[in-house]
Amino acid sequence: MTEQGRTVESVRRANLGSILGIVHREGPQSRAALTESTGLNRSTVADLVATLVSFGLVVERAPDPSHRVGRPSPVVCVDPAVVAIAVNPEVDALEIAAVGLDRAIRAVVDLPQEHLLTPEATADLVAAQIATWRRAELADARILGVGLAVPGLVRVEDGLVRDAPHLGWVDVPLRDVVAAATGIPVVVGNDATLGTVAEHLFGAASGIDNAVYLNGGASGIGGGIIVNGMPVVGAGGYAGEFGQNRPGIATLADRRARDGVLEDEVSRARLLSVVGLGRGDDRELGDALAAQIDTPSVAGEVERQRRILATALANAVNVLNPSAVVLGGFLAVLAGLDVAALEQAVRAQAMPACGEDLRILPAGLADHRLLIGAAEAVFERVLANPQPV
Repeated sequence: MTEQGRTVESVRRANLGSILGIVHREGPQSRAALTESTGLNRSTVADLVATLVSFGLVVERAPDPSHRVGRPSPVVCVDPAVVAIAVNPEVDALEIAAVGLDRAIRAVVDLPQEHLLTPEATADLVAAQIATWRRAELADARILGVGLAVPGLVRVEDGLVRDAPHLGWVDVPLRDVVAAATGIPVVVGNDATLGTVAEHLFGAASGIDNAVYLNGGASGIGGGIIVNGMPVVGAGGYAGEFGQNRPGIATLADRRARDGVLEDEVSRARLLSVVGLGRGDDRELGDALAAQIDTPSVAGEVERQRRILATALANAVNVLNPSAVVLGGFLAVLAGLDVAALEQAVRAQAMPACGEDLRILPAGLADHRLLIGAAEAVFERVLANPQPV
């Protein structure tokens, strides 16, 4: 192929990705709307859409006749049969979902675990669940890949889990282990980093170019950063480990762990314990806290954790100057007890100029934020370079 031919093909691929990205992120679009948003002419858009249809990535349907004015324009939407398998291993459960390129959750299971999962057990459970779904919910699906959101440090280039301390995984080639078990391409990322991408695309941070995201789960606290509309992952892909920072703790009485990091002090397990729950999801934790908030032991632990969290967030605000801090998991529960008071506590400890316009927001994607992020890691490849599926 000549240099000119390669240039023409690369432009075409970029245009295919642009159209697919629009219908993926924004939902069904008429050809006329795609023509307007891309700046391409109608015949070019029609040709590109026809190619995406032939690839099995989008479908066209007739326009709504009630909205017909002049010549009707077909509506382009993502083919709902195209899915990714999203996986989130945690210390107490393995969650698996089939997420459509149209962003619909086709199927989801939560598998409670009495013992810590091994990488091999994780891979086997994922493979078994995919096989089960292929006989039922996903009988008509075209699976692009498996995305894993892991609570630990992940080397992005090859899916090596460097350290997932709460799971006990060190230097695990998780991508290769799961690919061998499933026979499907696999991508692995840090759970909070993937959750950050999901919240920025579709959740509370949508339209916000500078944001900090903190995720609170059973394994502790992770986070992610959006700067100028782009995720910041760091040299090795390990950026955003807010839970390993050591926030200032004003009084000795507030400290629970000697030389503890943020996730030792602001802890889902401590909150579950103080309300008398052995285990429970974020909704159950929130209900229990709300019901018992007037109990001195519960109120005391909540306020202690909120004080420490406010200091940690103020540090992040001073360094990164975000427009918003998005909190997911149990951190959203903790903040939601009084968001205005938490914002005030953060501003009181931050530089005034850094915190003056700050908003603290609960994650918009709720329980599915990490799964949607894991699916996006799979979809990223086809969006960048659409190919037949």
